[in-house]
Amino acid sequence: MTSLTGDTTYPTFAGLLEREGSLAGTSWGLFPDATRGTPSFITRRAVLDAKTCIRTGTVFGLDYPADAFDPGMSLKRGAPRHTIYSSHPAHRDDYLDGYYLQGSTQIDGLRHRRADDVGFYNGTPDDQIREGTPDLGIQEWADHPIVGRGVLVDLDGYRESQGAPIDHAAGEPLGLELIQAAIESQAVNLRQGDILMLHTGWCEWFLALAPEEKQRMRDSRRATGVAQSKEFVAWAWDHRLALLAADNFAFECLPVVPDSPYLDSAFNDHGMMHQQLLAKLGMPLGELWRLGPLARHMKATGHWDAVISIKPLNITGGTGSPANATALT
Repeated sequence: MTSLTGDTTYPTFAGLLEREGSLAGTSWGLFPDATRGTPSFITRRAVLDAKTCIRTGTVFGLDYPADAFDPGMSLKRGAPRHTIYSSHPAHRDDYLDGYYLQGSTQIDGLRHRRADDVGFYNGTPDDQIREGTPDLGIQEWADHPIVGRGVLVDLDGYRESQGAPIDHAAGEPLGLELIQAAIESQAVNLRQGDILMLHTGWCEWFLALAPEEKQRMRDSRRATGVAQSKEFVAWAWDHRLALLAADNFAFECLPVVPDSPYLDSAFNDHGMMHQQLLAKLGMPLGELWRLGPLARHMKATGHWDAVISIKPLNITGGTGSPANATALT
């Protein structure tokens, strides 16, 4: 059993870079549970302390419907087909066809990405990442859900207050300096184990578009998101964040910024940070989260934290899942 406080000392990101060989820049082997990744930052004490975030008794579901993004930005993921059937007049049952587990509000598991240079998280062999094997599967966070203090950073509201709304049509990259400025304006202090939620306004903007405009955005391959940088990756690790989530398509901006430091090391991902965050740090990513109602509630109350519960579908070996995320404020 883990201690209440979880008094493990972890290296800084600079310290991670000094690890030898394939361990350089990774958290491999540092956590008590090798398969859990950065949700390990959430100690039992942190869960108990999070209850102080419940002030109004208001509950928010943070998931969009499974068929909300139809069409969406993904070139392959479509909306599931829902079928209801009956075996006799008193019976109803149903099933889904073509259900992409990352087609709507989602959490990326640690087998969602391998690092081009060192492989899957914790050096898990490639041949273990297949149907029916549990290694790095999403069931880890279903058996032991990710629950703790969540902090919402209202990037959309901050930019509106500055008279410079985020340019979603252009797929604006959002830099670390913007995130830090918004955090400062909200007077929020980040703690170890926090679940960070970035409200960009992209989902509500995209869903309000006409179908032909959604298709145009999909074809453009442009989407608002966090700009790729070594500084952001180091910042997320050094704050001991448990999970990163946002209300946009890929968490990161698309296409990547021209000076992405990962163009060579993550060539199969065209320079995205996914490999650094998932495969090297073990830090799960949430995408397409429904954060608008929560952001408006938090702005009205002046409190930007909440208890967040995330329980993925219990699918052995899943690479990702609907987030099934709930906020209690």
